[in-house]
Amino acid sequence: MISPLSEALAERGFDILTPVQQAVTAPEIGSEDLLVSAQTGSGKTVGFGLAIAPTLLGDAVQFGPAALPLALVVAPTRELAFQVMRELTWLYARTGAVVTSCVGGMDIRAERRALERGAHIVVGTPGRLRDHIERGALDLGEIQAIVLDEADEMLDLGFREDLEFMLGQAPVERRTLMFSATVSPMIAKLAKQYQRDAKRISTLGGGDQHADISYQALRVSASDSEHAIFNLLRFHEDQSAIVFANTRAAVSHLTARLANRGLATVSLSGELSQSERTHALQAMRDGRARVCVATDVAARGIDLPNLNLVIHADLPTNTESLLHRSGRTGRAGRKGISALIVPPKAVGKAERLLKWAKITAEWTVAPSVEDVLRKDEERLLSDPVWSEPVTDEHAAFAQKLLGLHTPEVIAAAYLRLYQSRHAAPEELRAPDSKPAAREHREFGPSRWFSLSVGRDDRAEARWLLPLLCRAGNLEKAAIGAIRVQNNETLVEIAESSAAGFLGALGPDGVLEDGVTARPADGPPPGDRPRDGARPGPAPRAPRDRGFDAKPRPREAGLARSDRAAPPKREDAPRPKPAYDAGPPAPRAKPAYDAAPPAPRAKPAYDPDAAPAARPKPAFDAAPLPEGERKPRHKGKPAAADAKRAPRAAGAEGRSAGFKSHGAKPAPRSKDKAERFDPASKPAGKTWQKPDGKPKGRPAAAPADARDSSKRFTPPGMAKADARKPRKPGAGPRPGGRDAPRRGK
Repeated sequence: MISPLSEALAERGFDILTPVQQAVTAPEIGSEDLLVSAQTGSGKTVGFGLAIAPTLLGDAVQFGPAALPLALVVAPTRELAFQVMRELTWLYARTGAVVTSCVGGMDIRAERRALERGAHIVVGTPGRLRDHIERGALDLGEIQAIVLDEADEMLDLGFREDLEFMLGQAPVERRTLMFSATVSPMIAKLAKQYQRDAKRISTLGGGDQHADISYQALRVSASDSEHAIFNLLRFHEDQSAIVFANTRAAVSHLTARLANRGLATVSLSGELSQSERTHALQAMRDGRARVCVATDVAARGIDLPNLNLVIHADLPTNTESLLHRSGRTGRAGRKGISALIVPPKAVGKAERLLKWAKITAEWTVAPSVEDVLRKDEERLLSDPVWSEPVTDEHAAFAQKLLGLHTPEVIAAAYLRLYQSRHAAPEELRAPDSKPAAREHREFGPSRWFSLSVGRDDRAEARWLLPLLCRAGNLEKAAIGAIRVQNNETLVEIAESSAAGFLGALGPDGVLEDGVTARPADGPPPGDRPRDGARPGPAPRAPRDRGFDAKPRPREAGLARSDRAAPPKREDAPRPKPAYDAGPPAPRAKPAYDAAPPAPRAKPAYDPDAAPAARPKPAFDAAPLPEGERKPRHKGKPAAADAKRAPRAAGAEGRSAGFKSHGAKPAPRSKDKAERFDPASKPAGKTWQKPDGKPKGRPAAAPADARDSSKRFTPPGMAKADARKPRKPGAGPRPGGRDAPRRGK
């Protein structure tokens, strides 16, 4: 071992190395990669500090000027990273090593400046280390050793990619050491991929887990878990403790409850900032706080001095959490206690956890009030203050006290002052006890009084009770039932207090505010007796069924068919309905079945007859002036209509294929060739049959943009294309979407 490191160990009081420290510093190890599994609290931090020293220093005893880092230590949590940095700082203090940290939640600019100044050993968490590497602030080109502390926890927290990134950035010739409490298949796969023929070291052995830890399983009732925790902390008053809960809400609740009972308590959970977590741990190290309530975030690698008690307020979810929680005590050869709070519903789970973890626990109960008080007396009598020398000032004050009080009074006052500094212990129920049912209180002999207010006066028992106690000089226990009626209120008062009640009222019986009281004959009708039995319901009158109400006795030994038939009721015969008299008479045929009316005569159609003249409206009776027309729309000037010339019947513009309204059809020709002579077809007009009907469709009129009834076809597109359905995503049709272009 290098002399500066051995001197640092001797200064700290390390006379004998732990098994894991001896295994990793064995001469045959040399510069091999290591995969070490050891239980928590076995001194792994000092162990890998001693293991990488020959790799970093070689034959030298001092480091040179700080430049690029030579060693990289990765820890899963910020608290563990700071703890590793402190351990390596005092271990390498005589070698001149510069140890710096890169931890999430801290000032990244300060860390970058520290890396620029140079460092020999860098300790950090995976996320922040990768951030510095990607930003170019941390160069791993000179790394000679990489240590992964609590590697299994880092994989469980999802840091696998970060670890693989850092291991890939480091030189291939480096030395890699993995320390883990358990070696899972993922750890073995990572070691096989990034280590070179790693030497496997295990110091777990085949014995019991945590031989220096005493496990206790405390059975408590369902509602006494918090009381049991408080009594346990009071029983171990002079020891620091850590209480583990599963959720942040439970941590906040327990912290508040314990602080309200006078215990110096801090909390440690993921919702706190890094500065708050650092201050909480520092308060535990300085002795300003005695109890730390934490989640499992503090169960990995945290080393608190003189931590002798671990309480599991909530049972851990698996055996690994149980071992890591309990490993906060019993470290480096010290003894400790790990207590599990087990309510009735969690007994099976606690038994399985202890069985799977191969732990033998003592099943017992939480300390009672007598146990805590007896422990207080033992601590008081064994306090070192009794053996300290008495100074002149103390002797003079003692003589003054003896002159004023007797020794017994002084001793009793000192005991009261000692007990006032501690909260009283809690009374605990039996672990298998159930909540006691509410028992009926026997009130005893009593008298009833009537008050002059009732439900109509808005009387209520909640304000009548203090009124009776105040004006009648009664205790609350002397007042029984209060029955509020419509016009009065009946109150039950114990017989022993009735005379005093009447004496306090005076001759008028006035209580307050015009409320008077007088003796009553008894309880209200239908009131529940004081023995707890409810009055039964009133007997119900028999139902009148029109015959004998008693059931007819059953004739034994006879079949149903042989029994006597019940007597027939002699009722009047029912009248025969009318529809039994005979078949119904046929219905008279309605009038609409008569002969149908004669159809109306239709006038014969005469094609040569002139159409009948329509009657002119009344306003056409007077002739219009010359050159004026009747207005077509209301409010439209007649001059506007005057510009439009009247169109005569048969004028140009009508289709030649149609005859005028009054024209006679041309005679049909019998010659087929004459009827279908193409030469006789007028140019530009539809051919017309001799009978006057057009052949085919008439010639289409030219398209007019003002006619909105016509489908508009964009320019450059045929009508057939416009009617074809478009495929999805085919793009716009040609024309019609772009803005019209203006001609030059």
